[in-house]
Amino acid sequence: MSGAPASRLVGFGHAVPERRVANAEIEATLGLEPGWIERRTGIRERRWAADGETLTGLAARAGSAALDDARLACDDIALTLLATSTPDHLLPPSAPLLAHRLDLRNSGAVDLAGACSGFLYALTLADGFARTQGRPVLVVAANILSRRINPAERASAVLFADAAGAVVVAPSDTPQTGLLGVDLASDGSRYDLISIAGGGSSTPFSAGMEPADLLMTMRDGREIFAQAVELMTACAVRAMDAAGCAAPNIDRLVPHQANARIFDAVCGRLGIAPSRTVRTIADYGNSSAATIPLSLSLAHREKPFIAGEKLLLTAAGAGLTGGAVVFGF
Repeated sequence: MSGAPASRLVGFGHAVPERRVANAEIEATLGLEPGWIERRTGIRERRWAADGETLTGLAARAGSAALDDARLACDDIALTLLATSTPDHLLPPSAPLLAHRLDLRNSGAVDLAGACSGFLYALTLADGFARTQGRPVLVVAANILSRRINPAERASAVLFADAAGAVVVAPSDTPQTGLLGVDLASDGSRYDLISIAGGGSSTPFSAGMEPADLLMTMRDGREIFAQAVELMTACAVRAMDAAGCAAPNIDRLVPHQANARIFDAVCGRLGIAPSRTVRTIADYGNSSAATIPLSLSLAHREKPFIAGEKLLLTAAGAGLTGGAVVFGF
């Protein structure tokens, strides 16, 4: 709508642990032949947090980098959204501690649990807040999934990693910037395809709980693969329709870095060339909600986004949750 408020991305940041875990280490543990993980996932190595490293500490590093990039004062941030599946504690939420560590004195703060799609849900909320309230929002997605991996379960042990990515969403008076089209989706009939059984109110902590109940499990890898491709593709098509554009109008596709074969399949279905796809999975693995903002930050560092560019972001994850966003610069 002409004259309607808009938003824009004004800052990018990311943080990863120092420890690099090469495939050879995991392949030896699981008894896999050399090269198996890269062939199946596209991953060469991933980052895992050190003992004592916390979720909010990792998130704060990414958030601080995004704020510096945006050149905004701490008092300017009105809302902090933290997309995570691995908060420091079940209670209290981690976002207020994150805001405190970043000295965001005038900011509300809330955790958002959307699994691998969490960043897109948070970005959608941030865009609406910036447009209607006229104040900037810090969005951070961060996970320490290495502490939720079952090292004996091949399906998940080879994939998951630790990372944080952040963006600052600010109001804008420039048309065709910010969120141009969005589609969010869910399918609770497949709620338990990826899960951690214990620790919630349905299966609370107890003395007799098995250690594996507190670790991630993937029930059907082939079904997860198929559903992720379907959901990421369908959401992307609907988001482009909402934005009034098509695949040839997309300058860069930034998919959730779940598995290289998944986003290769999505690219094929959408008709977007691999050369226009941002790929970070080889060096950083799958950090769930953090993969898209991590990829945005790395891509912007290598080749800064310019006015007029259109980005397509798409993800699917546990729940099932899914979504896609077309964002204009």
